[in-house]
Amino acid sequence: MTKRCLPAGKLPVALLRQLLETDLRVPAELLLPPAVGEDAGVIGIKGGALVAATDPITLTGREIGGHAVKINANDVAVMGVRPRWFLAVLLLPVGSTEADVTALFEDMRTALDRLGATLVGGHTEITAAVTQPVVVGQMLGFQEDGRFLRTAGVRAGDAILQIGAAPIEGAAVLANEAKDRLRGVATEVLMQAREALRQPGISVVEPALRAAALGATALHDPTEGGLSAGLYELAEASGMALRVDPEAAIWFEPGEVICDALGIDPWGVLASGALLAAFPEEHADEAQMTLTAEGHPTARIARALPGAGVRTRDGHPLRRYEQDEVSRTLASGHKAS
Repeated sequence: MTKRCLPAGKLPVALLRQLLETDLRVPAELLLPPAVGEDAGVIGIKGGALVAATDPITLTGREIGGHAVKINANDVAVMGVRPRWFLAVLLLPVGSTEADVTALFEDMRTALDRLGATLVGGHTEITAAVTQPVVVGQMLGFQEDGRFLRTAGVRAGDAILQIGAAPIEGAAVLANEAKDRLRGVATEVLMQAREALRQPGISVVEPALRAAALGATALHDPTEGGLSAGLYELAEASGMALRVDPEAAIWFEPGEVICDALGIDPWGVLASGALLAAFPEEHADEAQMTLTAEGHPTARIARALPGAGVRTRDGHPLRRYEQDEVSRTLASGHKAS
């Protein structure tokens, strides 16, 4: 086993795949075991299917209560299931005040109220193990009929729609955490980016559930590694090739401006707030028009074909970001200081 140091961010895909591969028997009730690209696990229980997802907030210490709720809710919703119950582990640095903890809980409860979900448990502690607040959330949903979508559901000929702009989450994190390197960016743009977790927001729960109702064959929530990683995860989970039209991508303008100022590629930047949805070709246009008309900007970004890999229309591989551009940028900034 190599002792090579790993970069900040998600584990390299090859290593994660190796870690998840096992010869152990998968119990019958585990309807969807852990797999690269899948957003949640599914457990069959009496009366239906329990969908479970977990994700931390580590790149920023601002508004992390609501942030954790939203990204975990997204991972349940892209299974076509409404998120209902939330647990959270809150790790707070030494020096945190009662006001800090109260604000975090209020932020979390506000996001839960808007979703119609409920806090059902968790753990909170002050610890020297962290230097900024960290929230690890777990969201649960339940589907009585037992049906759910998976990232691996893409079929040859499916159209891949992007619903919502990117990079919303990345813009907010960078505007708050790399502000010293963004002095040349207009104040108005920075303000829009800093408020991006609220407006336009990073929740994809409603568009995901709507897309499922419209007949999506697969949904995926691109997060670390941006739209690029999301497309690769969609392709690999399904055993399909994707042909991408880069010009069709929907971009959050303040995010583009910030990426340009920092010299990074928006394709590789945290993309919570966007959604990838696969539809049979015969239903794709209607789904696109319906979602757009209902206030969810939607564009046809790719097509699924037999094969492997993610390529642009001219045949070149779409660049893949093993490390998110936000993680890389913040790590380089800390080193520089």
